Amino acid sequence: MNTADQALFLIKTRGPQTAQQLAVLLDLTSMGARRQLEAWQEKGMLTYEDVADKPGRPSRRWLLTEAGHARFPDRHADLTVQLIAQVRQLFGDAGLDQLIASREQVSEQQYRQHLAAAGARALPDRVAALVQARSVEGYMAEVQTADDGALLLIENHCPICAAARQCQQFCRSELELFQRVLGSDCSVGRVEHMLNGARRCVYVIKSV
Repeated sequence: MNTADQALFLIKTRGPQTAQQLAVLLDLTSMGARRQLEAWQEKGMLTYEDVADKPGRPSRRWLLTEAGHARFPDRHADLTVQLIAQVRQLFGDAGLDQLIASREQVSEQQYRQHLAAAGARALPDRVAALVQARSVEGYMAEVQTADDGALLLIENHCPICAAARQCQQFCRSELELFQRVLGSDCSVGRVEHMLNGARRCVYVIKSV
């Protein structure tokens, strides 16, 4: 990955960044980082907002435009949307629900096999294994620990976003799927959601 692509990737996975923050992450001068950002802006991939987070001159934070987000893989978006529309037209909502349930069963089996192969028993290990499986699928997933000790499963990208916009049962299905795969000794809740305008999806996982 070249430096220009790394700049986009960092903004995708870390959220809005200043030129100085990117300079540190990319081992560039502030001017060099600014040139990368302005080049992407000219291509319509980035925009910026000036944030007055402390007295004095506001800081300029760069963020992805819709075109910038679209640069990252979205699994055959147009074809997926067309297929969803055709399934709904031919078989109705009941048929679409059956399709989603079938996909959910396959995903659950794959995730359980992945957790078993990783020897994941403790909750943090189970979450880490699930994160790894989701990353392989293109979700740019990671895990962090919140201040209260809860685990945060963070997905910085959604490779099925177009399908989810067309049929939000996909998102409901994933939330329920995570709960089953991770087990009854924890609770799973979604606190950030791309379809509601967030830049990422975040799930809070707590022991019960």
